[in-house]
Amino acid sequence: MPSTLPAAVADIIAVGRRLDSRSLALATTGNYSVRLEDGRIAVTVSGRHKGRLTAEDVTQIDLQGRALDARRPSAEAILHASVYRLYPTIHAVLHVHSVASITLTRVLPPDADVVLEGYETLKIFPGIHTHESRVVIPVLNNSQDMPKLALELESRLARVQPAPSALLLRGHGIYAWGPTVDEAEHVVEALEQLLSCELEALRVARGA
Repeated sequence: MPSTLPAAVADIIAVGRRLDSRSLALATTGNYSVRLEDGRIAVTVSGRHKGRLTAEDVTQIDLQGRALDARRPSAEAILHASVYRLYPTIHAVLHVHSVASITLTRVLPPDADVVLEGYETLKIFPGIHTHESRVVIPVLNNSQDMPKLALELESRLARVQPAPSALLLRGHGIYAWGPTVDEAEHVVEALEQLLSCELEALRVARGA
């Protein structure tokens, strides 16, 4: 369900601390957001350490990604807005710069997505009830042109069926989403484990 601003701020602060404790919020990397009950989006302010957030480190944007107060949101807030426009039932988006996601997407072929099959952990993803499943995580090339990247993200995700719960930016990290902050966090954690497994499988296959 959409959240009140105080509840959203509390959730963002708490998830920042949890992700930081798992080395998924190093320095000032990442950004988190929650959809509010009036349609606005609460999102982390640019350049803040996500493991040490306070209420002053959360600002608000509209569904076009435009700032609604004097605090500057992350430049990537526009990507969060794209996810919310695409998926009305999604109410939380988490972005982390995980080692596994950064590394795996750098060694994949240029046009390859991440395909996950046969893992018990896949059952964490919405709609997956058996390890005998195949989940495709779209991979987009990273860019500093955020408006252009937002358009590419929306175009790409709109073509993926069933709708994914995450995407990867090449050499950059994970965007994961869900109906709640907790569910989005579950996707982040599951992906970090699964991508680590894929990296280890590549290492073993290459005899490293």
